[in-house]
Amino acid sequence: MLGTVNVHDDDEIVTEYLRIGLAFDLLEEGFVDAYTGDPGLRAQVRDEGVPDPVVLGRRAAQLRDRLPAGLTPARAAFVSSHLRALECSAARFAGEDVGFVDEVSAYFDVDIMPQDPDAYRRSHRELADALGVADDPETLRGAYRSYQRANEIPAERLGDCVRAFASALRDEVRKTVDLPVTETVEFEIVADQPWSGFNYYLGDYTSRVAINTDVPQHLSSLPHLIAHEAYPGHHTEHCRKEEILVGGGQREQTIFLVNTPQCLMAEGLADHALRAALGPDWPHWAAAVYADLGLRFDAQRAAAVGEATAGLLAVRQDAALMLHDRHADAVEVTQFLARWLLVSEDRARQMLRFLTSPLWRAYISTYVEGYRLLGEWLDAGADRPVRFARLLDEPLTPARLRAELSH
Repeated sequence: MLGTVNVHDDDEIVTEYLRIGLAFDLLEEGFVDAYTGDPGLRAQVRDEGVPDPVVLGRRAAQLRDRLPAGLTPARAAFVSSHLRALECSAARFAGEDVGFVDEVSAYFDVDIMPQDPDAYRRSHRELADALGVADDPETLRGAYRSYQRANEIPAERLGDCVRAFASALRDEVRKTVDLPVTETVEFEIVADQPWSGFNYYLGDYTSRVAINTDVPQHLSSLPHLIAHEAYPGHHTEHCRKEEILVGGGQREQTIFLVNTPQCLMAEGLADHALRAALGPDWPHWAAAVYADLGLRFDAQRAAAVGEATAGLLAVRQDAALMLHDRHADAVEVTQFLARWLLVSEDRARQMLRFLTSPLWRAYISTYVEGYRLLGEWLDAGADRPVRFARLLDEPLTPARLRAELSH
């Protein structure tokens, strides 16, 4: 049912897709991460009341069966993959028992499996070398925590650091990316959230980025966080897609839905954002920014530690598999996180909040598998910056990247 909206066949398909997506926000507030489309359509959906998830899932399946229905192949593939994800979300909202691996596959179009713990042991040995200590567990844990404490940004300096890196990264990104002159990012400091940072895209080339003080911010991680959330990560991608795709009539791009392939693409892009903006030598660039703030940052050691800890990427996905696939208890999973990530049990429990959130429990796979897939695809071409620009500008999907990698 399309209410009072009168549209052509392709617009009808997209309008129904938007209506279905907007309805999910009535089942779980926050499911619609961003919506920049017609507010009247959102009001219509809201006025219809909380939907039956079974009916919502059926609508998604029926709409998927009608594709391409006037859409180009690329647009039809995009919408189809997202409707598949919404069918799975509807099933879970309806109380169906969906296996965790199948859930991740339906949401993000990737297949996951546990990592070999030997990969984590290798990372620990590399980290011990980077820190110049023995690689026995207790010595390494103590040395790494000392390193982290020494690199923690004082709370009273966090705002200055955020503003400095946002400005510096914006200047760097504008050298190669055409951003609207009116684009803006506002930063706010928050607490009591399960994430370290969050981009709220408000439309009209404007974002609000929240940074969570419950998670300690470190000299080595803050540049990544600002690049991830703003330049050239989420904010930059939203601006480019609003200008190019939405401006070109692709109204399906006016909505950004949690637990869809969009998320895997966006998080993978954002996790590669700092390197895309500055290359592998970013720590030395960051050291200069910190020096202007009167803060010392050991770029060489940060690079070595970062390279070593990159091998621990999949630990939190393995923890999610333990929780939701093997049904391990919270104590065992907390100990697993603390062991391999070398964090305190308090910090591990903070991570567990994200992994046990009904809305976010599968989301960790967007970071792990998104980083892997997009990294492989970015490295497969001779011109990495051109490929990164495609991620910003095109409605690519995991399936599309895999297809390009196979040729």
